[in-house]
Amino acid sequence: MIDDFAERLASLTETRARHPEAVAEAAARRVRRPSLLGPSGRLMIVAADHPARGALAAGDRPMAMADRTEMLRRVCVALGRPGVDGVLGTPDVIEDLLLLGALDGKAVIGSMNRGGLAGSAFEIDDRFTAYDPATIAAQGLDGGKMLLRIVDEDPDTVRTLESCAHAVTGLARQGLMAMIEPFASRREGGRVRNVLTADAMTRAVAIASGLGATSAYTWLKVPVVDDMERVMAASTLPVLLLGGEVSDDQDAALAAWRKAFALPGVMGLVAGRTMLYPPGDDVAAAVDAAVEVMA
Repeated sequence: MIDDFAERLASLTETRARHPEAVAEAAARRVRRPSLLGPSGRLMIVAADHPARGALAAGDRPMAMADRTEMLRRVCVALGRPGVDGVLGTPDVIEDLLLLGALDGKAVIGSMNRGGLAGSAFEIDDRFTAYDPATIAAQGLDGGKMLLRIVDEDPDTVRTLESCAHAVTGLARQGLMAMIEPFASRREGGRVRNVLTADAMTRAVAIASGLGATSAYTWLKVPVVDDMERVMAASTLPVLLLGGEVSDDQDAALAAWRKAFALPGVMGLVAGRTMLYPPGDDVAAAVDAAVEVMA
């Protein structure tokens, strides 16, 4: 798929400048998959929505995701591996992939709230600045994802809660997945940090599960933490594991995912930087290892 990748990538800007209607045309002719879950009954999604929130680092590389050409190349490598079901991204990334013809038969999830820029004073006021439910439906995407960080001491949390609830309802009315990524968070030294304990995640999962006028189409995207059994017991909604940050100990990360997959309700994995920018930069090998733990 990527033998002529550089040539096709070079034509993207020209296409966008001269034929912006090509995006809608590519979305209309995309071959959709019959169901979200793959043949294995699992769902493996590559996440590529970090740059729009100003989160460009991967591991010890602070600007790893700043090179869009390289990021798209890595995403396409990942999408071409067996067992990878789809991608999660903001409109700019999804539309590039549509124009590249990389999304036929893939689950495509639109990232919705990217307004809480990483490291900003307004990070918790995580406004919806990307996809909305109507556009996700109009472009034939398969669902929308939203980030929900709950900081009890920050009044902006309630604005994000309300916005996520409206998005869940709007997606459900279109019969589309609403993927919520909930965290209990706090400010430390001027930065927002997620609290990755079983108690904190259990409370966040309970809150996220009740958002919107219906939970019929709601899925949760949660990190693997110690005592994961208690977290999973907090909801009956389908859960996708969060791949998280790039780890120097990939074997430990894989072992944690494998253990979590034994729990009821875990349906798949959403991983971005940990697969796209792994130690050693072998994207195919990192993706294959992640797919293997879902078997």
